[in-house]
Amino acid sequence: MRRLVYIAAVLLFACGGKHQDYRKAEDALDAGREYINACMQGDFSKAAYYTLPGGKSRQALEQIEKTYREKDKEGRQQFRTASINISEVKNMADSSAEIHYSNSYDKQPHILIVVKKNGDWLVDLDNN
Repeated sequence: MRRLVYIAAVLLFACGGKHQDYRKAEDALDAGREYINACMQGDFSKAAYYTLPGGKSRQALEQIEKTYREKDKEGRQQFRTASINISEVKNMADSSAEIHYSNSYDKQPHILIVVKKNGDWLVDLDNN
């Protein structure tokens, strides 16, 4: 039993170390930009770092990852090389903002809600 607890602790520590490489978002725009770029690069562990914890947000991110992974190699490459075009940032309150953006690949308009929770700016996929 002690061995199992030790292994679990080592795995938890190893997984937790990855997030230390990500820098904390300074504001809503920073969090949104980091999240969008991570998704376009296919780095969904980084995207998760900038996503509000919770079942619905995580489920939405899993669906976004699934859609990304279903694209062929060329489609994923086009997303990785596309640029982010932010058209508007609406500060809805001191602790939330709405980011309107598209990317140069699919040119579809998107809206992200970014909220400040416990001092951290995070993307709220429950409201998207």
